[in-house]
Amino acid sequence: MEPNFHYQIMAAHTDLQKKVLARLRKEGLTAGQPKVLDYLIEHNGANQKSIAFGCHMEPASASSVLAGMEQSGLICRRAEQGDRRSLRVYLTALGEEKAKTVQQVFARLEEQALGGLDSKQRQELIGLLVRVAENLRDMKGEAE
Repeated sequence: MEPNFHYQIMAAHTDLQKKVLARLRKEGLTAGQPKVLDYLIEHNGANQKSIAFGCHMEPASASSVLAGMEQSGLICRRAEQGDRRSLRVYLTALGEEKAKTVQQVFARLEEQALGGLDSKQRQELIGLLVRVAENLRDMKGEAE
């Protein structure tokens, strides 16, 4: 079988996900939590809808992941002043510590995944994957 895009992208994602979870399981993190922690490093105080969009999660899935993270003491949710319905999500001290660990794991795995590619090739690959993601995002809602 000749290599094709859909298979290679799924295989790479599956392998990366397995490696991330294997390395972070001992930290007590579960599926979905690493990407939320990584997102909150740059967007601390985001609302749940933004987190779901930024992490490419369904809102119901994000709600479930955030509930588990709150129960584990990784995040806290606070109402915004003047609007009790609008909750903002913040990393706790423990969440910040775990987020730094997540970033280190991501960096090591990224280095492994991109091994043998020079700087220009890495940037080109990332740019191409951004374009692919944008193309697929534009297709959201089309008949499947």
